[in-house]
Amino acid sequence: MMRKTDYAFWTFLTLAGLAGATTVLNVTQTFSATPSQNSELYRQLDLFGDVLERVRSDYVEKPDDTQLIESAINGMLSSLDPHSSYMSPKSFRDMQVQTRGEFGGLGIEVTMENGVIKVVSPIDDTPAAKAGLLANDLITHLDNEQISGLTLEQAVEKMRGPVNTPITLTIVRKGKDEPFDVKVVRDVIRINAVKSRVEGDDIAYIKVTTFNEQTHANMIKAMEVMNKQLGPKIKGYVIDLRNNPGGLLDQAIAVSDDFLERGAIVLTKGRNNEETQRANARPGDVTEGKKIAVLINGGSASASEIVAGALQDHKRATIIGTRSFGKGSVQTIIPLGANGAIRLTTARYYTPSNRSIQAKGIEPDILVEEELPDDLKSKMAAEKPRGEASLRGHLKNPDGTEKEGAEKKEEEVSGSSSYVPKEPEKDTQLQYALSFLRGTAKEPPSASSNSSSPAATPAPATDGAAPATPEAKPDEAKPEGDKPQAN
Repeated sequence: MMRKTDYAFWTFLTLAGLAGATTVLNVTQTFSATPSQNSELYRQLDLFGDVLERVRSDYVEKPDDTQLIESAINGMLSSLDPHSSYMSPKSFRDMQVQTRGEFGGLGIEVTMENGVIKVVSPIDDTPAAKAGLLANDLITHLDNEQISGLTLEQAVEKMRGPVNTPITLTIVRKGKDEPFDVKVVRDVIRINAVKSRVEGDDIAYIKVTTFNEQTHANMIKAMEVMNKQLGPKIKGYVIDLRNNPGGLLDQAIAVSDDFLERGAIVLTKGRNNEETQRANARPGDVTEGKKIAVLINGGSASASEIVAGALQDHKRATIIGTRSFGKGSVQTIIPLGANGAIRLTTARYYTPSNRSIQAKGIEPDILVEEELPDDLKSKMAAEKPRGEASLRGHLKNPDGTEKEGAEKKEEEVSGSSSYVPKEPEKDTQLQYALSFLRGTAKEPPSASSNSSSPAATPAPATDGAAPATPEAKPDEAKPEGDKPQAN
């Protein structure tokens, strides 16, 4: 019997944009300070005011006052660490859409190609699928207005909208001589953060692409379907967290709890000792003790690392792949009413064994590297991994020791390749995990690429999940064109 978990705090944990552990606050905090401290603060604020007025009056072009203030706020926050930032009202709304996992739209995953929108795939049982849209369709006009000149984000924004409102798409389709119009009525689109399938006739494969509000429920549903399909033949589960940038912390806790009978799942520690929080597992293992293999790589960040770290520390799963991204900090989202919100780093998180993975990442139990295609080997050879440790101004790992005499502080290294082949049969890490669960695994294959190589390609958007901001994915390498987004 599957059980539903309920936790007392709502927090986010992801990489950067959407990412970051987050608590929504609507309280006012009061800080005490000495008169001398206050006087210095006011002097600095006067300085800021003087500079602002000088820019407004003397800059060569008339500046936008709103943009000046927002940039100043973002500069202040981003100077703290890579994950603290200001979110404009639009960015805040986008983040809320991403974490809810549902929005008013059409139900198509799209990308930008040569100035037009290309349909990657329609999502099953959505208005776009019912209207007959197909993969590789090109959208040239929205309500008779040309898409040319719009960014992918702007086009997606136009296609999204209130439920039950129509939009007309002009479609160019291979095999059709002339463009044609398709009228689509917007509906609630739910993003399935979980993909699943049966491998062979004995392994349940579950890929978690992000941790939004739907993730735990989606995973439980997928497991129920596969458990019913496989029955007693099931030998184990593959939980694929590769290229998962994170998401809601309560969802990561719920997913971890499904496989644990007892003990801590994660600890968060703020500036003060009284701010420490601990989430514990509740009795019950949905797999009934069957073997679990968890796949990670350099694109696995934040909430993904929470799950991997919890299952690793409790020896409940075998972690296979390469070193994870290494984001071990928690961000709080503080709404500012009509002025957006700020994302502020307020805590570090720790695995059940009280280890911080900040700027270090999760080391797999079994290192298995993906073989890079020939066209990527030379490109990746000279680059360093794009993990947390490579981000300018990142928080230091609190477990490190300072340099004393000849003793050298342990170097912070995080991240690894995030390349994953599209074809399962070419996926070295997946194939090893399957053989491991079946008890036929031999020595892990050694790829010619180095595990410390950077992301070869960015993680593709899955099941229509559109990133809240461009930095929501840990790998910074960009493909040709824009990342797919859903609308």
